[in-house]
Amino acid sequence: MIISRFLRRGISTSTSPTRRRSWWDHVTPALKDPINAVTDAFLADPCPYKINLGVGAFRDDEGKPVVLQCVREAEGKIGATNFLESTSTAISSKLVEESAKLIYGEDSDVIKERRFAGIPALSGTGACRIFAEFQKRFYPDSTIYFPDPTWSNHRNIWGDAHVPGRTFHYYHPDSKGLNFVALMDDVKNAPDGSFFLLHPCAHNPTGVDPTDEQWREISSLFKVKNHFPFFDVAYQGFASGDVERDAQAIRIFLEDGHSIGCAQSFAKNLGLYGHRVGCLSNLTRIDCFSILCNDKIQAVAIKSQLKQISNTMYGSPPIHGISLVSKILSNPDIKALWLKEVKVMATRIQRMRATLRESLERLRSPLNWQHITNQVGMFCFSGLTRAEVDQLAKEFHIYMTHDGRISMAGVTTKNVDYVARAIHEVTASDRDSKILHNIGAYK
Repeated sequence: MIISRFLRRGISTSTSPTRRRSWWDHVTPALKDPINAVTDAFLADPCPYKINLGVGAFRDDEGKPVVLQCVREAEGKIGATNFLESTSTAISSKLVEESAKLIYGEDSDVIKERRFAGIPALSGTGACRIFAEFQKRFYPDSTIYFPDPTWSNHRNIWGDAHVPGRTFHYYHPDSKGLNFVALMDDVKNAPDGSFFLLHPCAHNPTGVDPTDEQWREISSLFKVKNHFPFFDVAYQGFASGDVERDAQAIRIFLEDGHSIGCAQSFAKNLGLYGHRVGCLSNLTRIDCFSILCNDKIQAVAIKSQLKQISNTMYGSPPIHGISLVSKILSNPDIKALWLKEVKVMATRIQRMRATLRESLERLRSPLNWQHITNQVGMFCFSGLTRAEVDQLAKEFHIYMTHDGRISMAGVTTKNVDYVARAIHEVTASDRDSKILHNIGAYK
């Protein structure tokens, strides 16, 4: 009886010295995340002047991670708190409320009428994952449309929730800008009531954002088609240096009366990458439509469902990061300091964009590099080919994702000329002179 039970489970009872069959022989290595693969290759390179342009977090002009002063001040104010308990309802509610004010507007009717439901999440990734599960649970036959291209993990997140994904046109490789006409055609031709994932600012990976007028046209067409916009807000403040300005796309949809889903991450704009602090909120409509009947009742119902989903995944996020963000956003003095620091971070990135473009133009590059300064946010979609990216890594020890996405946070005053000369070298038609095989070019 015992032996037959083992055999049914697939466990070998042989005493042979040969290797026994394992439960996990059929498990093969997962594909590497493209961004993590860049970091792994960078770390494995012993070259002393290597450069990582794949990192998605802010770096100062020395290329080092930054702890913002507003975070240090918030640490001091919450230092006496007992962090051994689970996330308290008061702290959790404060985070959600302050996050909603940040994205929808402090004086908006949405805030005054409490027409939103939200929960803390494990950064933007966790918020997206919870919403994907929510979508699958209540719209089991639905699809999610992603911009082409989008953050590499978006497909994995919705795929693990068993929500099929499709793409809509977004980036134009020739103009290195927005393919607006094709985007609108795809929105128009998608089945009515489709789910769309949108980046409200500092689009990852392209750095290409619609103008306010284009956002209004997109919103209007969404209204006609009854599409659901889900915004992934990972870089609020990094596009313009102004968090209010960077929320404009969402405010336009809000004014048009849309239902809105929103994932917010504070990993980048507060330098809290290791704390994984985020927020997921669903905004109810002004009128009674779709699943929304009574605004307040529906908000409570949605929140209860989001909490149930998150409880099956991780219970509650770590309390320390939530307390930090809650304190920063709710304390007027600390928040004012943070807004200044966001501006400083954005300005450094903008300065590096201008300097990199100027350096390439001084080298008389045959290519047009105007898109470096036309694009916004942390990333520049350079237009470099995979072969050119590989050459940059092999010959010049400069690392970035294979799609040519440059993290402008990795460009510094010290290395910008080296980066420009390396890019010029791999893209110039005249390769007679190897101008960069000299460490002194970087030093």
